[in-house]
Amino acid sequence: MMKNRKSQSAVIRFGPALKASFLCLLIGGSAAGYVWQKSQIYQLGQQIRLREIHLAQLKDTNQKLADQLAMLRSPTMLDKRARELNLGLGPAQPSQIWRLPEPSPVSSGNQNATPRLAVRQTGVTTQ
Repeated sequence: MMKNRKSQSAVIRFGPALKASFLCLLIGGSAAGYVWQKSQIYQLGQQIRLREIHLAQLKDTNQKLADQLAMLRSPTMLDKRARELNLGLGPAQPSQIWRLPEPSPVSSGNQNATPRLAVRQTGVTTQ
């Protein structure tokens, strides 16, 4: 004789439904995760693109400022600016220039030799 449906346990009756719902949740969760991941990749790509544009702008600005600094440091520009401000600057006079002799190398045999230092032309020596 066949068993009555009412006498079957609840696990047997709801087992296939639970399996189907678990499978649907798994597939739906995977799809939602995939969409979220793709949107994150897109947003990160946009951030990278914007930062690369910003970096290019900063490099361009840096180059312009470096060119401007080089122009302002040039001797002709400094001379022109000194004349504009009436600073009274000019080329050095020959009496203002000190010429220093090239020091001779200390020989390795004479270890007690004192090093030669630059001195003024007034005759003052240092020891």
